[in-house]
Amino acid sequence: MQATNIADPAYFHKVVDCQWACPAHTPVPEYIRLIAAGRYADAYMVNWVSNVFPGILGRTCDRPCEPACRRSRVEESNGDKPEPVAICRLKRVAADHKGDVRARMPAASGRKGKRVACIGAGPASLAVARDLAPLGYAVTVFDAEAKAGGFMRTQIPRFRLPESVIDEETGYILDLGVEFRAGERVDSMKQLLDGGAWDAVFVGCGAPRGRDLQLPGRSEAAANIHIGIDWLASVSFGHIERIGARVIVLGGGNTAMDCCRSARRLGARDVKVIVRSGFDEMKASPWEKEDAQHEGIPILNFHVPKAFLHEAGRLVGMTFEIVEARYDEQGRRSLVPTGAPDVTFECDDVLVAVGQENAFPWIERDSGIEFDRHGLPVLDAATLQSTRPEVFFGGDAAFGPKNIITAVAHGHEAAVSIDRFLHGEDVRQRPAPHVNLMSQKMGIHEWSYDNAISNDLRFKVPWAPAETTLSNIAVEVELGFDAATAFKEAERCLNCDVQTVFAAPACIECDACVDICPMDCITFTADGDEADLRGRLSAPALNPAQALYVSPAVKTGRVMVKDEDVCLHCGLCAERCPTGAWDMQKFLILPTQAGPACRDPKAPRRRKPARVAAGVAA
Repeated sequence: MQATNIADPAYFHKVVDCQWACPAHTPVPEYIRLIAAGRYADAYMVNWVSNVFPGILGRTCDRPCEPACRRSRVEESNGDKPEPVAICRLKRVAADHKGDVRARMPAASGRKGKRVACIGAGPASLAVARDLAPLGYAVTVFDAEAKAGGFMRTQIPRFRLPESVIDEETGYILDLGVEFRAGERVDSMKQLLDGGAWDAVFVGCGAPRGRDLQLPGRSEAAANIHIGIDWLASVSFGHIERIGARVIVLGGGNTAMDCCRSARRLGARDVKVIVRSGFDEMKASPWEKEDAQHEGIPILNFHVPKAFLHEAGRLVGMTFEIVEARYDEQGRRSLVPTGAPDVTFECDDVLVAVGQENAFPWIERDSGIEFDRHGLPVLDAATLQSTRPEVFFGGDAAFGPKNIITAVAHGHEAAVSIDRFLHGEDVRQRPAPHVNLMSQKMGIHEWSYDNAISNDLRFKVPWAPAETTLSNIAVEVELGFDAATAFKEAERCLNCDVQTVFAAPACIECDACVDICPMDCITFTADGDEADLRGRLSAPALNPAQALYVSPAVKTGRVMVKDEDVCLHCGLCAERCPTGAWDMQKFLILPTQAGPACRDPKAPRRRKPARVAAGVAA
């Protein structure tokens, strides 16, 4: 194999599994170490630069970082599934304990630069505004609602996300000099663009339409059949304060989990979640399903809805067909009737949470913005630029419903594109990230970070008493870690960003590192192709998705091969090495955001349109 090019930013980035998995590439181990040191404000600001909403995401993130966490691959199990570090909940710790950080936020801009319109005040638009406003752009955010936040405010129940947290974190952005036009719905893209007032437009209006189920009885019983996301918004704004005693929730995503738990708090005594798929195939996050079950809400799977039952225009129940999953030779699943009799469940209300879809009735099809056959805008996947060059999309409006952290990542990328576009540069040329490797050595056997491996299992987040939370929809269920528990959970982090860096010329092949490695992940062997090497290591490297660390030839002609997939980053190899061939070096990668660093100072500038040239450049 070719020796590993550790100068390639992607190599060590991929070793930091949590950061690699995060759409916004938040430097997770960095802020966890700051939490362990009690530096909560610093940890918050590290988060704020990357994910914009630490307090919101610390409560509601879909946590793509946690399934990737190395801890769940290397931790010994006593029968229970090893659990990752509670990354999301530690993010909340930084937000809860940070104190006043307003003095650390960028100063408000003078709004003298080029004008950027953001449609929708959800996480994607707010991320764009956060990145562009401090640069001097005049950013205006339009939203039909009275407050910013988008679906974070309208569709996430207050028992999961208090309104005060939304107000605080959206406020940090609006205080940067962003103009927020509350209660202003954009009804015509052509009218917005043809007025000539905007140099760029970002569309972050989400996926505002919930899918319906057109089954027999749907129209007759319509008064008690509700679209999940619309119902949650009505609950959020206080328009709905109660629901029937018996409620069926259709759907297996996170919206369905929010619906069933909200219904429970609005007085329903019998709430069921009924899904077509198997329990493990539900789209809801595992912890969301667990929380619903913890509150006594059953989840019935492999039930396909057939009809709404009604009497004299009143909903009285639903019938379902019982199915099972079968898989063909290619692993494709189909749901096949079992032949069992249909089942009927009585109910007073049904909440339909079977998915969301984009709706752009306000974007005229002759506006220069093309749409695909699914009704989604035709975009460059990297730049988020539409077929009309000054219009960009992000969040759920771009590629369909995802989650908050993906919307934030889109916002960062779109802001870079808009910044480059308005400076006459090619938006397809993406700026390189900032990367640094720095030795953590403080002595012969001492490092600047705590490399001891904690044996603690994952700590549980305390909940408020059920009798309190189930009787009031505004009472937050999770209480968050206190400082002492946060420290212990932070100590479970393996510091995957502190890399084991090997210098082949210094190696004397004493095998001390091989002997001391607790994971048997270091091997000195004859070179070969990757498949061959993976099978000849001290412990076979079984995860081909994680590259091997292969050194240049050492003095005997052999190569050092390290399985990065299971390394604990404990530093014992570097402590044991008599020649310093191994070192522990902290890897820092920060994707470049909008601003001077994202632009090429030597790039030729396009000629500006007259209406832009007359203004002040951002």
